[in-house]
Amino acid sequence: MVSPIIEVRNLTAAYGDAVILENVSFDVRRGEVFVILGGSGCGKSTLMKHLIGLLSPARGKVLIDGGDIHTATRAEREVLLKKFGVMYQGGALFGSMTLEENVTLAMEEFTRLPPAARRLVARMKLALVGLERFSEHFPSEVSGGMQKRAAIARAMALDPAVLFLDEPSAGLDPVTSAGLDELILSLNKNLGVTFVIVSHELASIYAVADRVIMLDGKTKGIIAEGVPADLRDNCPDPFVRAFFYRRAPDAPSGGMP
Repeated sequence: MVSPIIEVRNLTAAYGDAVILENVSFDVRRGEVFVILGGSGCGKSTLMKHLIGLLSPARGKVLIDGGDIHTATRAEREVLLKKFGVMYQGGALFGSMTLEENVTLAMEEFTRLPPAARRLVARMKLALVGLERFSEHFPSEVSGGMQKRAAIARAMALDPAVLFLDEPSAGLDPVTSAGLDELILSLNKNLGVTFVIVSHELASIYAVADRVIMLDGKTKGIIAEGVPADLRDNCPDPFVRAFFYRRAPDAPSGGMP
């Protein structure tokens, strides 16, 4: 069994008195592509924010490579933050900076590399995502798919072990989305990067996911965990199968058992 790089134990997430997730536990294995999915409002983005330290649990803990990001000292937290990178929904690039300048930001904050070395590393990261010819372009001068690739390059600036991607395929046409899926698989295979992805795009989920968890807003927890195709075909929960077949739960089953 591959050791986990992320461990979530009895996590309860709440905004004031409103509980969004309750007693959620799961592991992300080192080197896998792990997808968090579920219907609208089920807590996917809330869970992601807890995993990357933007929100603190009401109860429970999140361990990144054995360290608790929420109880760590400032020095320990800085070490933990370098272990992962984040691609936010929509890319969230700074529009006044070139793609290269966007990628160098983390290096300016967390390394002592001289400017020339930072620029070289940034161009290497952009080359990894197929944007070596666009380093001097501004986000407004490239397509939405290219912006997301640049955001992945920025997330990789410090060579993290884990990349968190929030809805990477949202708003992309099918061809561009498929190209992004291929990039994720390539980075996972060639660099050994662990991916944690929030998504509801079924085509991408089937293409990239080694394993998924499915959240449910009613139960405030995980209602399914496993390989997407296995859940689609064998999960006893009709809601889970309906999700994977893109059918209303009470619709005629067709191919659903």
